[in-house]
Amino acid sequence: MELGVYSFGDLLLDRSPGAAGRRLDALVRQARAADEAGLDVFALGEHHRPDYAVSAPEVVLAAIAATTRWIRLSTAVVVLSTVDPVRLMEQFGTLDQIAHGRAEITVGRGVFPESYRLFGYDLRDYEALFDEKVRLLLQLRDDPDKPWEGTFRAPLSDVWIGPRPAQERLPVWIGVGGTPESAVRAGTLGQPMFLALFTGPRDGTRLVDLYRRAGAEAGHDPAALRLATGGHMFVGRTSQGAREQFFPYYSRYFSAHPSFPGGMPRHVYDQWIAKGLLVGSPQQVVDGIMAHREVLGADRFVGQFDPGLPEDLADSSLELFLTEVLPVIKAETRAPGTAAAEPES
Repeated sequence: MELGVYSFGDLLLDRSPGAAGRRLDALVRQARAADEAGLDVFALGEHHRPDYAVSAPEVVLAAIAATTRWIRLSTAVVVLSTVDPVRLMEQFGTLDQIAHGRAEITVGRGVFPESYRLFGYDLRDYEALFDEKVRLLLQLRDDPDKPWEGTFRAPLSDVWIGPRPAQERLPVWIGVGGTPESAVRAGTLGQPMFLALFTGPRDGTRLVDLYRRAGAEAGHDPAALRLATGGHMFVGRTSQGAREQFFPYYSRYFSAHPSFPGGMPRHVYDQWIAKGLLVGSPQQVVDGIMAHREVLGADRFVGQFDPGLPEDLADSSLELFLTEVLPVIKAETRAPGTAAAEPES
């Protein structure tokens, strides 16, 4: 099973001058530690708000590529509806060359709507924008010389779009929140799906079933229908200690979301943990991730390791994830007869 972490570089605890730079420096450092520990994936999301430092994930990922050797570099997610797929393909073709074949893209429609107004798109075109742009992105990857014409950008014919990625086929994951139509689209397109789950794997069974059924009906090889799951997580030394440490920061983190404008109440937090939110000791987090594999058949888990956390607490959680969760998951999911792979120093 592949494991990874993701971040949006939130600035909830520090809006002072230089805070964004310090946050980005920390992300590069944390990605380097993850690479050295043998983690599979490091991903960055995209927001265009004053409470997040990452608005251009491809730039930060390029900085990380220069200081890492093995870890795969992805997004979580690119808001594809409000970017040009041509430009995105050029950016990630460039990143993949810099990273020597380690880049991936996870695309989605985003949680917040600010990028629509910022880049001149109509929120009423929310569904149509994403559908057209994801199909164009896949064509640019798989058949870049083929002419294209759509609704939201100028036609393409006899143009060069490059550089091409170092990989023969740059992975494009479809990010899915809770929308059944998104899961069906991912399956119909035959692309791997990243499913965001915060309250445990059983809440994702219907979406995963829709994804696999749509893929099969479209004639795609079931082996190509890879599934990644992920969500918020916090690893502490003990179960109760982790719950108490994480709660005040996590509650405040949700104050930016319309679901809990005053912060997440404690009773909701406790309910989420009971359903499967990954907060606890290393063994509890191992058990939670293994449940994603056993219930949903996930072959990749990517957790947000720092939601609303100060840098030292994010570092502590990440260190426990790398040293006490990662090796156990790798040992439990390794194919029989295969030796453990360790990054070279």
